[in-house]
Amino acid sequence: MAEKKGVEQDHLAGSLARLFTDVFSMVKGDLEQTNNQLLLLEKMNKRVAEEYGGFGDVALGLKVFVEQLNEKNHRFEEYVGQIDAIDQQVTEFEAVVSMLDKYVTLLEKKVEHAYRTHHFRASER
Repeated sequence: MAEKKGVEQDHLAGSLARLFTDVFSMVKGDLEQTNNQLLLLEKMNKRVAEEYGGFGDVALGLKVFVEQLNEKNHRFEEYVGQIDAIDQQVTEFEAVVSMLDKYVTLLEKKVEHAYRTHHFRASER
């Protein structure tokens, strides 16, 4: 019986050794897989950084361009105000010209009437 017990213990020890070896292999495989995934992720990050690294420069250039446009826009605001004032003056001037045109038309009619009346009286004599 001692022999049978020894054989069982050897068998149990062998089974436990295989179990530990298999668990070790499984954990090692999982760690290697995780490590490979991390390496792949690192390579992908580097590739994306290379590909899109220039976009920072583009964005900075666009920012400078927009700032320059804003400065030009602020300079034009003064001129826009002047143009609006000129437009208002032109509108007022047009109203005065229209009044003067009506007045001149009225004067022409009066002069024509006076001329006809005077000419008519002169021809009667």
